[in-house]
Amino acid sequence: MVTTSLTGKATKASSVGTSSNVIILDGGLGRELEKVGAPFRQPEWSALSLIEAPDLVAQVHQNFVDAGAKIITTNTYALVPFHIGQKQFDEQAFSLAERAATIASNMAKKRDVSVAGCIPPAFGSYKPELFCAEKLAAILRPLIEAQTPYIDFWLVETVSSVEEAIAVTSLIKKHSSKPIWLSYSLSNRHDFSNPVTLRSSEPLNAILPTLENLDAVLFNCSQPEEMEAAITFTHSHNADIPIGVYANSFSEHVRKHDANEMLSTLREDVTPEKYLAYAQTWVNAGASIVGGCCGIGPAHIKVLAQGFVNTLE
Repeated sequence: MVTTSLTGKATKASSVGTSSNVIILDGGLGRELEKVGAPFRQPEWSALSLIEAPDLVAQVHQNFVDAGAKIITTNTYALVPFHIGQKQFDEQAFSLAERAATIASNMAKKRDVSVAGCIPPAFGSYKPELFCAEKLAAILRPLIEAQTPYIDFWLVETVSSVEEAIAVTSLIKKHSSKPIWLSYSLSNRHDFSNPVTLRSSEPLNAILPTLENLDAVLFNCSQPEEMEAAITFTHSHNADIPIGVYANSFSEHVRKHDANEMLSTLREDVTPEKYLAYAQTWVNAGASIVGGCCGIGPAHIKVLAQGFVNTLE
């Protein structure tokens, strides 16, 4: 278990460009579940396998651990009304979140890795305009309470706005004392001379005050090309907080549909070797936590684990 990174601040690479202390996360659970034959469709996404085939959820966790991941993430990303509907959420959210956390915890005990408790976007990915602070607790509190006994720290995923980051962090702190890693999602720039922004179009300097309440800040579920600029900016303004990255391999620049509407196509050019090359630029820019999001599978994680020497066991 990477306990040195979870009892307080995550261990930071000693200097920019140093890779000996890079922590390897797992990859995207949803597409790997689909790959191993789990039931998989929209709108339920990865929640369907948790409901109908929990043994395959365990298999996917094992696949990522076998590949070299030191942290596995609970399969709770789609356990919100946006994906499973209000009725099923009201009846089963707590029990399903507890099931997901138990599966991950059992795997972690067998393989001596750590568990990140996933806190998903409560109102759908890439949907900052749907965020409603007044409704947040009703959705996320069951997920927090169900997972707390089984996880090592929280991973708040695909945060699209500063308002969302502040509200979710505050809610977690009311119900848990465990460390919080929070991951922002970035807009996709067609013109890379433009500054990188959040999905809400807020500039990155808007996130700086939120870092004071986090144990690590990450960037996820965005194109690999977006990440280096975000790391460089964040590291230049706060060299103490650990920075992480886990990009997706969606063909976002050609995607015509909204997120969550249907399965997005994946980029063929984001091979494991290419992903490692991206990751090396991220570490050089100041990242010390690297993994994968949608479309990044065990083959990618294996190459990352082989490419970066882990000394945190």
